[in-house]
Amino acid sequence: MRKPDTIECLYIDFDCYFASVEKQLRPELRGRPVGVVPLDSPHTSLIARCYDAKTYGIQRGTRATEAKRLCPDIALPVARHDVYVRMHHEILRVIDRFVPVAKVWSVDEMECRLCPRERAGAARLAEQIREGLREEIGPWVTPSIGLGPNQFLAKVAAEMNKPDGLTILPPDALPGPLFDLPLDDLPGIAKGMLARLHDGGIFTMEALWNLSPKHARAIWGGVEGERFWAQLRGYAVSRPETSRRMFGHGRVLTSGWRNLDRAFEIARLLTVKASRRMRREGFLARRFSLSLKMREGRSLDWQTSFFPARDDQTFLKALSRFQQEAIMKGHGGQDFSRLSVFMHDLVSTHEHMGDLFAQPGLTETRDRRDQLSDLVDTLNARHQQSVIGFGLNRQPPGGYAGAKIAFGRVPDLSDF
Repeated sequence: MRKPDTIECLYIDFDCYFASVEKQLRPELRGRPVGVVPLDSPHTSLIARCYDAKTYGIQRGTRATEAKRLCPDIALPVARHDVYVRMHHEILRVIDRFVPVAKVWSVDEMECRLCPRERAGAARLAEQIREGLREEIGPWVTPSIGLGPNQFLAKVAAEMNKPDGLTILPPDALPGPLFDLPLDDLPGIAKGMLARLHDGGIFTMEALWNLSPKHARAIWGGVEGERFWAQLRGYAVSRPETSRRMFGHGRVLTSGWRNLDRAFEIARLLTVKASRRMRREGFLARRFSLSLKMREGRSLDWQTSFFPARDDQTFLKALSRFQQEAIMKGHGGQDFSRLSVFMHDLVSTHEHMGDLFAQPGLTETRDRRDQLSDLVDTLNARHQQSVIGFGLNRQPPGGYAGAKIAFGRVPDLSDF
């Protein structure tokens, strides 16, 4: 492993991104506490909130009714994921004017690797990025920027002085500035990992710093512990590429959409969204599964296997068989709370081999289905929305079936 002796990474983490974008685009929300909800329902929970709302004890996951009780003046706009993704692309355009974005970690976090001539002036470069964003995006969408010898420490730095902060963690200053942080301020230390550290007698950052690589490996239960130990000290750590294992979507079912027929309407939408993502990333699937969770806790699960497929019709036909089986088994009157669809057992299009034993005409049928799905994808991508698809396309409450922003995944605009 290489240990940089200067700043090599600039990390940008936008502050309360969903709520900040809403304030930037809707002036009537400025000066008010804001929490963003997935659905226009008193029974939903917040998926984001601004710093003003945080002062009232409101967090992500707070129920909308509780948020109103804690802060009667709070505004609760419904999430507009397509708007946040469009703003994300505008932000990338601005940042790229100053320094290339090396990796997008999420819709509101991105990493820039600095070349040798940029490292000496890294702080000034960060200020230029902030000024550019303020002018072209707006003053309400604020970035917190961290500078460090590697991505890990630059991300830690970006979190140290939120909101709208700029923090530098040079290699020669370590570990001093880290000792004031709680353990769970570090990336990768969530509730479960924190409990393991406590079980190992590690309660402070100083104690964590003083671990040996071998002890860290034992606590983490593998090589990731040694990688963490090295990152914390500023080493440039590389990881093997992870391979994609599945594509899928899930959704909580709202009132009026919990019966079998409505649940399968949403399952169709989620299936098409997932297969579109799978094609875009160059995969086929050998297995397809559906899970319907009942309100009392039990679930209905189906799974089927087939020759590697990538077209919508193959998955939708499997879904229709699942629905007919559910009806035959008397589940039509059930009250469902959540559903999930998954494409598993993936194979890359580059590695896929044709079926040498296919029945006459079957290969041609598969090719036509693939071509039709590709044509639909092309039209939807051109219009940056779903303008054409297979079967019913009635959007459930909240819209955006399947197209949700998650850490590590920024939906394509055609997913909306």
